[in-house]
Amino acid sequence: MENTINTLRLSGTVIGTPTVGHEAFGEKFYYLTLGVPRLSGAQDQLPVTLSERLLDGKLPAEGDALAIEGQVRSYNKIIEGAGRLLITAFAQRIVEPDERENPNQIQLTGTLCKAPAYRTTPFGREIADMMLAVNRAYGKSDYIPCITWGRSARFAAKLSVGDRIMLTGRLQSRAYQKQMPDGTVLEKTAYEVSVGHLELLAAEERPDAAQAAQAAAPFRAPQQTAAAPQ
Repeated sequence: MENTINTLRLSGTVIGTPTVGHEAFGEKFYYLTLGVPRLSGAQDQLPVTLSERLLDGKLPAEGDALAIEGQVRSYNKIIEGAGRLLITAFAQRIVEPDERENPNQIQLTGTLCKAPAYRTTPFGREIADMMLAVNRAYGKSDYIPCITWGRSARFAAKLSVGDRIMLTGRLQSRAYQKQMPDGTVLEKTAYEVSVGHLELLAAEERPDAAQAAQAAAPFRAPQQTAAAPQ
């Protein structure tokens, strides 16, 4: 089977002050928020994980331009007693910003680990949610939520657990509301890949459904309702 692809390039402006997120083997990793513009003029506010090794001793400050290349990563964290899937843009390189390029680019190759959820909005917009398991080094996998629209959503609705797909798109932030048992409503933000192009790979490149289901066994994604992209 071909090597799994997980590539990301983001270019934008630092929002707020980076903070130390965690430390591994003596290496500090900083968390920051990167404001990345959309064509519509709106802005995605995306979580970025940045190693101190990339910084040359100088932290980026609020308002600084920053461009990175890396991967979309996921990890599970216990929040309020429940496991949550958290998404981050993991920087592997800091690069020079290029205003001629699309500031938000992702390419992924992976395996569907849940059946796509197809639906239509009250306004008739077709949407399909997918969960893609993307392998990386040392036997680990990232579980990346993806959303697609229109004709691509109809195509995605016909896919099955275990199908191996390749897609391109962008990482986006999306505000949504969660109603609590006591009736209060919390404002939340989800992070997902908005799919621009979706392709089913040849049958010989796909694991069987049992393998995909086994890989997804420890994973439980929060249920969220998507809003139309901007």
